[in-house]
Amino acid sequence: MARFELKLPKMGESVAEATITNWLKEVGDKIEADEAVLEIATDKVDSEVPSEVSGILVEQLFGKDDLVQVGQTIAIIETEGGDAPTAIVNNAEETAAPAEAVDPETSGEKTIDAVKETVTTSQDFSGSDKFFSPLVKNIAKEEGISLNELENMSGSGKDGRVTKEDILKYIEDRKTGTVQAPKQVEETTKTVEETPKVTVETPKAVEPVVQKSQQAVPVSVNGGDEIVEMDRMRKLISGYMVASVQTSAHVQSFIEVDVTNIVKWRDKVKAAFEKREGEKLTFTPIMMEAVAKALKDFPGMNISVDGDYIIKKKNINLGMAAALPNGNLIVPVIKNADQLNLVGMAKAVNDLGNRAKAGKLKPDDTQGGTYTVTNVGTFGSVFGTPIINQPQVGILALGAIRKVPAVIETPEGDFIGIRQKMFLSHSYDHRVVDGALGGSFVKRVAEYLEAFDVDRDF
Repeated sequence: MARFELKLPKMGESVAEATITNWLKEVGDKIEADEAVLEIATDKVDSEVPSEVSGILVEQLFGKDDLVQVGQTIAIIETEGGDAPTAIVNNAEETAAPAEAVDPETSGEKTIDAVKETVTTSQDFSGSDKFFSPLVKNIAKEEGISLNELENMSGSGKDGRVTKEDILKYIEDRKTGTVQAPKQVEETTKTVEETPKVTVETPKAVEPVVQKSQQAVPVSVNGGDEIVEMDRMRKLISGYMVASVQTSAHVQSFIEVDVTNIVKWRDKVKAAFEKREGEKLTFTPIMMEAVAKALKDFPGMNISVDGDYIIKKKNINLGMAAALPNGNLIVPVIKNADQLNLVGMAKAVNDLGNRAKAGKLKPDDTQGGTYTVTNVGTFGSVFGTPIINQPQVGILALGAIRKVPAVIETPEGDFIGIRQKMFLSHSYDHRVVDGALGGSFVKRVAEYLEAFDVDRDF
């Protein structure tokens, strides 16, 4: 029998860690090659980790909600035959080791660790009005940092948000005595140090923290309402949206576009397109093509903001907001969108959209966006005022295409006719984008759409 180390795979150049959200297999379960063993989550994407071999799961080295670094061993799988890999972590051997004799001089330290562990496992940051990233919260839990400490910690991120570097520096300073832990933690430590026994009761100073996490979820009085906790992704989206509104000075420009020629052309070629390319031709890639052209004309919209600095992006990477089956939202990115023809754009749109619905996106699929487009018309909305996807400076909402009466100008005079029209809603960051640029950009998108060549090939 050989023992195989299942490691957290590399999920993209920009992703260094992930949180375990669920174990799909338990110790003792049989696993087939390529079968999913557990589910993980980054700040953007949920995904599964499959096994590279067939065998029996004999050890889980991390639990649910644990933060794991890329390359770390997360489980041990026992396989048939072969040589066991070197450097395998074996928890069974550790637990089988003989118990150490109790040293009265170190018993106080052990009980302090035990109490800290109790505080850490029952720590709950959901009651805070501040936004903390999953990484920061996981570090806080592992280091026994209370909600009070976290809320009073000075952050160097946007709007004073606590970053990974901030909390790691705080931990280092606390160890060297540069900063003091909150009174509650100090009293806990003092109580434990005065107790020479190995087993102690939980000090009263810890009780408020423990009780807070054990409080029952509020129940409806009349029985007609239902209280449901947000899932992990909805909590992340909530934090991102609030942070964006607090960061950017949102302003909107709207323009109505006549897309009659596009509708007629698509109706004429969509069957042939699907037959030749094996892909459905929707309106989205046509709109994306126009947006990419406009971004080349107005590079001032293809930027991001970092503090007092403006970063001009070399590549045009279009984010495409997509609704998931559970109602949540995700934004996969079409890389180098300006270099794609209509066929390439359609394939990219369909591929990302299908994988988003199936939960098969990779972390890199959602990274590196420079501008975002969202299609609110899918749900019948005429127009909308979307929130900017930070740290970008603009987002375009595509409204529903409708048949409307319109004035048609001809050399012989004006007359009323039925045209296919839609609204484009452009939200942009007024800190760095003025109305002239924001309005000119969306007007250029409209001009490209209205000048669509009905005789073009696909």
